[in-house]
Amino acid sequence: MPKLDEFQINQDEIIKAQSLVPQALQEAIQLAYRNIYTFHETQLMQEKRISTSSGVECWRESRAIEKVGLYIPGGSAPLFSTVLMLGIPAKIAGCQSLVICSPPDKNGSIDPSILYTANLVGCKQIYKVGGAQAIAAMSYGTETIPKVDKIFGPGNQFVTKAKELVREVGIAIDMPAGPSEVLVIADKTAQPPFLAADLLSQAEHGPDSQVILLSDDPNILEETLEQIEIQVSNLPRKNIAMEALKNSRAILLADINRCLDFSNLYAPEHLIIASDDAEALSSKVLNAGSVFLGNYSCESAGDYASGTNHTLPTNAYARTYSGVSVDSFIKKITFQKIEAEGLFNIGPAIEIMAQAEGLMAHKEAVSIRLKKLRGNGNR
Repeated sequence: MPKLDEFQINQDEIIKAQSLVPQALQEAIQLAYRNIYTFHETQLMQEKRISTSSGVECWRESRAIEKVGLYIPGGSAPLFSTVLMLGIPAKIAGCQSLVICSPPDKNGSIDPSILYTANLVGCKQIYKVGGAQAIAAMSYGTETIPKVDKIFGPGNQFVTKAKELVREVGIAIDMPAGPSEVLVIADKTAQPPFLAADLLSQAEHGPDSQVILLSDDPNILEETLEQIEIQVSNLPRKNIAMEALKNSRAILLADINRCLDFSNLYAPEHLIIASDDAEALSSKVLNAGSVFLGNYSCESAGDYASGTNHTLPTNAYARTYSGVSVDSFIKKITFQKIEAEGLFNIGPAIEIMAQAEGLMAHKEAVSIRLKKLRGNGNR
């Protein structure tokens, strides 16, 4: 690894990166940007002000998390797509400070596609730092890298562990993460070549990835396994995919409902329902990060350009966590406004409840106001 004189990417490096990204890739990234922005923009919702009692009004407003850090892997597969998936909702949410850390290559450079995409989403604070040390830098702050309030992004086991550890000092993270995974449910209407391609697209992520194929049709399983053998031989990351396949399974179950039960228990990061009846079956999905319906909804579309987010819960965390969205970059603050009439309406109930819990100062906070109001000739 080269010795770096400067960690922060300068404007000249960003300009140079523009010329190094092929035009076709730039246009593809721009298409993905538009689709992801369009989908995520709909997640900004104005909530209603509600009158819970006469004279009592309550409401909730969103506020962006001020400083967020994005970890972007840059090793064997520089994930410029993750810049889109994290940078766009952060931009929509209105985060004031957006910091990117990504490991440099052997020449001390960050992949041009990452720099191009970071510039596209409007991020100017980009640092050549990777691994657990990048998580530490964003969590505690250094002379060069600013401290953030919440950290997003995938990484290897060291990055993942570092994110878990910094939660103990008050730094929020997007979600617990593990190796990438996909579960495919296929009936007799599925296409084995498509199934094999989908399974391998996850298997090539890393040797610790897992892919699961469920079906009620033994022929579908057999034909898909044959297709995997054919297709894997042509992959540049064949060895990685083969290691992942050792952790993976193809399982025959009695019917599709059993397959859905299995899936809900497994709670996959990605769930593909390869069936002509996929949309009807989707109502039975209880636990999944992101769901792909039908034979033409390949998981790769969600990874890149359909519009949904690809930063998703793994390792069964889909039972309790959602994928990244605009909501991940905001917090909700409740407001209330109580008029004199409102305090007369709910004050006595508050006094009774506070006294029953033995919290007399709570009771007095209401009582002193009611006395004041009555002394001024109110009811």
